[in-house]
Amino acid sequence: MPFPILFTIPNFITAGSGRAMLNIIERLDRKQFAPAVCVMRKGGDLDREVERLGIPLIEAPFTVPARPYHTLPLRAWKAARVFRPYRFALWHSFNYSDDYTEPIIARMAGTRCWIYTKKNMGWGSRAWRLRSYLARCIVAQNNEMLKQFFPEQAHKVRLIPRGVDVRKFKANGTESKLRSEWQFPERTTVIGHVGQFVPVKNHPHLLRALAKTKSDMRLVLAGDFLDNSYTEEVRALAEELRVHDRVRFLGKVTDVPALLRAVDIFAFCSNKESCPVALLEAMAQGLSCVVTDIPAICDIHRPGQTALVVPKDDVNAFAAALDELALDKERRQRMGAAARRRIEESFTIEREAAAHQQLYLEMARA
Repeated sequence: MPFPILFTIPNFITAGSGRAMLNIIERLDRKQFAPAVCVMRKGGDLDREVERLGIPLIEAPFTVPARPYHTLPLRAWKAARVFRPYRFALWHSFNYSDDYTEPIIARMAGTRCWIYTKKNMGWGSRAWRLRSYLARCIVAQNNEMLKQFFPEQAHKVRLIPRGVDVRKFKANGTESKLRSEWQFPERTTVIGHVGQFVPVKNHPHLLRALAKTKSDMRLVLAGDFLDNSYTEEVRALAEELRVHDRVRFLGKVTDVPALLRAVDIFAFCSNKESCPVALLEAMAQGLSCVVTDIPAICDIHRPGQTALVVPKDDVNAFAAALDELALDKERRQRMGAAARRRIEESFTIEREAAAHQQLYLEMARA
């Protein structure tokens, strides 16, 4: 009998890792695993994808407020009633928060093996420590997590970086139609950035760098406008810096490969991320990149070979790196080819899925 395994995520509406979770699920050996998905709220684009895969999609709360503490056991017991009939042997949480009630609910539902993926670089609260204590296994996405967060729990942490489907990305070719739609001068250098409009993506840093560049270049910003006040701040800054005519705010883009084929350089300037898929996809496309030096970058890039890596808060250095690549097309091509090879060697979705399946087999057998 295949092991029943539950995957939880708040929703497929705003949770950006939903696609990554489904990439793993659809590659599982169905002879060994019977997956199901639970969301707290339906309505996302990927709901239909779950149904297409023939996977049960449960809509139910898999967390409860921790307080008041004296009623937590009863409330967790009631929440667990939804999951008991499924007899899940494994439970993998893709919830981004430091909630620790989910492993309690999982245990009360009869699941002995609760796993969670650490998807961000947030830490510091006692809740994170309790969540980690209650986990049978923790999936970390970069080496810095192991050093900072789990030095005393290394025995239960598995390092599994994110992966991308390289077949969706062509290492060469251009998308001239999109460049025409953006109405940029034909020979200008176009910088691309993909990321939801939330503060952690640090769009202002990129706009300030653009304002300081000396080369003729333009910028396209792709990403859902999730935080309206932040989005307005970014637009206002573009006006203030007088670069608004050099920037296009594209909103949510469904065809990311086509977008990446239309740009010359990829810019990544987030403050902190664990293993950014947008950056991996740009590398798979064979794009040269300018990136800020945050912990995740150490695992991904070879500075000077696959990207130009600059200090996190140095706008001048970021602008200089953009200029450097804009003026040297051959270097961009060499760097992009090296980035593509790096993805093919270490960051494919097949590697990520295989590592998860091996982990599940070990946990199930134990």
